[in-house]
Amino acid sequence: QVQLVESGGGLVQAGGSLRLSCAASGSIISINDMGWYRQAPGKERELVATITKGGITNYADSVKDRFTISRDNAKNTVFLQMNSLKPEDTAVYYCNAEVLRFRSLSTSNYWGQGTQVTVSS
Repeated sequence: QVQLVESGGGLVQAGGSLRLSCAASGSIISINDMGWYRQAPGKERELVATITKGGITNYADSVKDRFTISRDNAKNTVFLQMNSLKPEDTAVYYCNAEVLRFRSLSTSNYWGQGTQVTVSS
């Protein structure tokens, strides 16, 4: 199986910074796209940022120029550097990865358990 384990969430004041990490482990041959999504109370889960294996990135308009996604392919890890945080960034942040497993013919999508980010005003 494959596990995604997130870390780095917490409580921060508006204008502050946090760095999230997500490490994938298990029977992995390779990982294609990796990304971060978030879900605020009473709202649907939304895309924050994604990154391809080759490093091409995509961001939600609401986080452009404040958040930076990166990855370490050798360690199957994706990061999200969050700067200039706002109260509206408060949510549970989930890691996502498109994984090709051993003895599989196609990729599968996996999610982490989520990490809480709270930004106080």
